[in-house]
Amino acid sequence: MDNPVQDDLVFVADIVFDRPLRKPFSYLIPTDLFNLISKGKRVRVPLGKGNKPTIGFCVETRHIPSDPKLKSIFAIMDEEPLVSTHLLEFTKWIADYYLCGWGQVLQAVVPAWVRSGATTPKVFIVDFSDKFHISSATKKFSPQQTRIFEQLHLHHPIAIKDLCIKSSCNPSVVNRLVETDWLIKTAIDEDQAFFGALQTIPLDPSIHLNDEQISVSKTITDQVHSGKFCTFLLHGVTGSGKTEVYLEAIEATIKNGRQAIVMVPEISLTPQTVYRFKKRFSKIVVLHSNLREAERGKNWKLVAEGKVDVVIGPRSTVFAPCPNLGLIVIDEEHENSFKQDNTPRYHGRDIAVKRARMLDIPIVLGSATPSFESWHNACKNNYKMLTLSKRVRDLPMPPVYLVDMKTSPPASPSLRGMISEDLQKGMKRALSQNGQVMLFLNRRGFHTFIQCPTCKTVENCKHCDLAMTFHKRKNILLCHHCGDEKKPATRCETCKTETIQFKGMGTEKLEEEITKLFPDKVIRRMDSDSTTKPGSHEYILNAFREGLINILVGTQMIAKGLDFPNVLLVGVINPDTGIHIPDFRASERTFQLLSQVAGRTGRGDKPGMVYFQTYYPEHPAIVSAAKHDFISFVDEEIKHRQSLFFPPFCRLARIVIRSKSAESAATFSDELGEQLRLATTEIKGSGKLKILGPTEAPVFKLKEYHRFHVQLHAEKHTVLHQLIQVALGKMKPISGLEVIVDIDPYNLL
Repeated sequence: MDNPVQDDLVFVADIVFDRPLRKPFSYLIPTDLFNLISKGKRVRVPLGKGNKPTIGFCVETRHIPSDPKLKSIFAIMDEEPLVSTHLLEFTKWIADYYLCGWGQVLQAVVPAWVRSGATTPKVFIVDFSDKFHISSATKKFSPQQTRIFEQLHLHHPIAIKDLCIKSSCNPSVVNRLVETDWLIKTAIDEDQAFFGALQTIPLDPSIHLNDEQISVSKTITDQVHSGKFCTFLLHGVTGSGKTEVYLEAIEATIKNGRQAIVMVPEISLTPQTVYRFKKRFSKIVVLHSNLREAERGKNWKLVAEGKVDVVIGPRSTVFAPCPNLGLIVIDEEHENSFKQDNTPRYHGRDIAVKRARMLDIPIVLGSATPSFESWHNACKNNYKMLTLSKRVRDLPMPPVYLVDMKTSPPASPSLRGMISEDLQKGMKRALSQNGQVMLFLNRRGFHTFIQCPTCKTVENCKHCDLAMTFHKRKNILLCHHCGDEKKPATRCETCKTETIQFKGMGTEKLEEEITKLFPDKVIRRMDSDSTTKPGSHEYILNAFREGLINILVGTQMIAKGLDFPNVLLVGVINPDTGIHIPDFRASERTFQLLSQVAGRTGRGDKPGMVYFQTYYPEHPAIVSAAKHDFISFVDEEIKHRQSLFFPPFCRLARIVIRSKSAESAATFSDELGEQLRLATTEIKGSGKLKILGPTEAPVFKLKEYHRFHVQLHAEKHTVLHQLIQVALGKMKPISGLEVIVDIDPYNLL
């Protein structure tokens, strides 16, 4: 490193903060900190007019001309950099692309436990002492002590807490054996104990692949061995064995001495999924926001130290600090949950492709129902298409029966609109064969809204323009967006009518009605209301896997990532709600969800069947899903996208203006719309460009904020960036008003 002072130059550090600031701030590096500063470390510096001590990340060190206005760094927070040079470059690109602060991205990337500087806890392990080997044959031990030695023979060395569990004894018994020199106790880092425990898990060898899997696996593993960038789109029908292809590619990566990242949707991150990977590879960790902060932080450090071969988790796993990354796999790449809905508003799949390109490594995107964006990229040869056209063991795709709810009789008069006679008969047939049933309804609660029959007023949330849902067991009305709750009224607040009607149906009501139809069967519900207790999610799935549950009712939690061979029937209740959402992706999402749900059955030796109960049996998304025909659906739907200039034929941005004052939001959005249209004249070579709005957002009031939005369509993302930055640069900020910029938005409500 050069001298901190060279003639009239001074040595400074560029610092970024967890704020929506587009550029770093330069700070003078004091002489006593010169040898300690480096990129990727955090520093404490004075910020703003009040010189408030604030922590930021150092992203660069350099010489600049001396300036008396320069402030000095107070302190350096870290002994070692928290972020590698590669991750700094990666997060800088994310900040530039998604138009947010670089420091905001870094703050989201590094777990709080790591930022806190906490050290790895110690674990005490025990093993046999020399005294035991010499004198144990002549010594009589108590039954408890004998059990301890028996378990220690099977598992040694072993953590004291694990030994106590296996031998059903108190730690004091073990400690007494240590004090009398029969055992020796050693303190080691928790991560060493973690990996020691992993080595005791029996690993499964790779299974026999069919011809399609072998061909696809060879293509990917050849690319892994070449160590060159390539994006593969693996289009495989549900049950075609995509996971085994991933496992083969990961195994090749590890044999090359490199690491792999596996990204799965939040909804698919089940113990079943993780266990499947852990049975194949010994050094694997999960990075998940629901982990305890300390556990997530420790896993992060293990990855950064190169002690992990495979990292699995949801969208944030894309930031895993692998020092020698060789492969990225994204399962169910079409899933909306890969898009973050708060700053930084990145899409996990898209930035994973960018990271793979930066590192010059292969990436695999897998799905039975690829996103239109990925499909379009494959059709343009930007991605390499790979196909698994049939299920493993040549199992057939399950037949799908469309039940027209306009004409089909209900199972009973009280079940009109909920359970048809056809679905009931199918369930009886499946259960009579000792099979299991899954019923999918993407609505929580008992009734989805309450309405006055006289004035037609619907009970809306006072903070949001959305109907509140009635939850019978708690006897509350709940807003599923802001969480507000209240007791249901006995009379209409508008016209005072006392005959309030409960309408719509959710999973809670469905569970109750199914219990009446099948009183001798074990029925369980799985949604975010029934899985609030720690471990309840795993408990329900394990019970279902073991055949202790006959009928499982649930929301999207049961739609994906699950493999239960004994499921002989899947019923979809009211799939129509998603079709009518004011979003250009509504049909695509409906098709994807129905295809995924249908794929949960027919995975074993007995054939499965699927029932779609719908009021729109002729809708293209429903018809195509019933035929398991992705190609026909995408070919037809994508024509509409092209004619309307929507993705994947354009780049899209959305600007949301929100304020508790509807008037302020309206005035600002009108001015912004004018500035955006004026800015189009300043951008040369912009190509085709479309501005929609400003107008009220479909959900105008949300969490007490009034919301307006503008949609921008352009052929290139660089045009969107220029347009937004020019227009916003001419706007004056208003107190209490927030402007949210979302590049490549997935939520238009």
